[in-house]
Amino acid sequence: MSCQEKLHQDELRARFSPVQEFILGVTLVRIPPEARRFASLLLLDTLGVAAAAHAMEPARIAREAAIRLYGTGPEGPAATMLFDARRASVPGAVFAAAAQIDNLDAHDGYNPTKGHTGVVVVPALLAFAQIVPPLSAGEALSSLIVGYEIGARAAVSLHMSVSEYHSSGAWNALAVAALGARLKKVSGECLREALGIAEYHAPRSQMMRVIDHPTMLHDGSAYGALAGASSVFLAEAGFTGAPAITVEADEVSQVWTDLGDKFCIMQHYIKPFPICRWAHALIEGALKLRTEHGIEHEEIAAIRLTTFHEATRLFRGMPASSPVAQYSLAFPVAAALVNGRLGVEELSENSLRDHRIGRLVSVTSVEESEAYNQDFPKNRLGDVSLILHDGRSVRSGTLNARGGPEAPLSEAEIIAKYREYAKPALGSMRARALEDAVLGLIDRRADFSSVLALTSQA
Repeated sequence: MSCQEKLHQDELRARFSPVQEFILGVTLVRIPPEARRFASLLLLDTLGVAAAAHAMEPARIAREAAIRLYGTGPEGPAATMLFDARRASVPGAVFAAAAQIDNLDAHDGYNPTKGHTGVVVVPALLAFAQIVPPLSAGEALSSLIVGYEIGARAAVSLHMSVSEYHSSGAWNALAVAALGARLKKVSGECLREALGIAEYHAPRSQMMRVIDHPTMLHDGSAYGALAGASSVFLAEAGFTGAPAITVEADEVSQVWTDLGDKFCIMQHYIKPFPICRWAHALIEGALKLRTEHGIEHEEIAAIRLTTFHEATRLFRGMPASSPVAQYSLAFPVAAALVNGRLGVEELSENSLRDHRIGRLVSVTSVEESEAYNQDFPKNRLGDVSLILHDGRSVRSGTLNARGGPEAPLSEAEIIAKYREYAKPALGSMRARALEDAVLGLIDRRADFSSVLALTSQA
């Protein structure tokens, strides 16, 4: 190695040092109390989504695949899958849970990432925690926050360094690798290799492909999770990876300068609806008009939706399946106008066959706004106009998606959403016990064992 090459390698290692220190060494005392509390709410929300998604077809397929394809031998690192008593390898369990959560689009996200972090870091926490010594509540929350912070910055780095819009799986693999490496207490060099492996193996899938053709692929997080979890074990065994560009490249260095000082987790949003967030402002507009003007769906002659370009590419027809419904535009607005709400039930087979919703979908038109384009991804703006059979026209005005720091859900709303999603799947008693265990993590005297026990049952 030449002197110049050695100097460059030394510079990269020096740049990585603060990232290494944060991932492997940050403790709860360095994390603001509000970040700890919000982390517990994000965990609760994600577990509610996972419970509601458990019986859906994509979740079932993913769990079966984890057993058949990503099982483990008697000496391998095994974990019980989320809300399923069966066991798979740790990467397999993380894969299955991420696929489960990703296929009910009600989980958290962060506007600058144009994607999702909790969908992989919650499964990673639950799986890796099963193969390390029992975690304290503080260590569980600290590790979860590390995953969120690394994921947020890796995403921003990726988006600013490449021209194409990639799915969450392209960057949230690094969040899983960071969390797993921390829990396994690997060396700094092993961590660096794991992040490099995770970034290289993560799916660089083009996000707009699945917007144009919605399927169970969703946001690519299942394979991002698999790549991230696998990278930890590969690095421990001596497998090497090129330095992660999204962490160490010169052009993204400013993204990492405030790591440990600014906590991006506080800027994450929690969704009020199980639909792509790009449609949320329009759903809000429809519900607002329905309530304020007392409009019944039979009165509506036409619907006009105005939004930003990416949202206009969401599916516009009447969806035939839940994965398509979650990446649709006219359907959730129509369902909200018919039912006065938009929840998991509105994604059911009965809802997808509802002729009342279908009629409204057929009279919906979509327009693109350059002003709204300019505000994306900072905001997801939209407005709704309803033309009634009696000739009247009403308009919502410009609205933004709720749930983020600009219009946060209250803690009571977040808990109510969890209960709505979790109780039908888990039963009232188990859902309440899990709620108490998760929210109890902010008490430093608690541990993580109750959460693991309640999420490891079928």
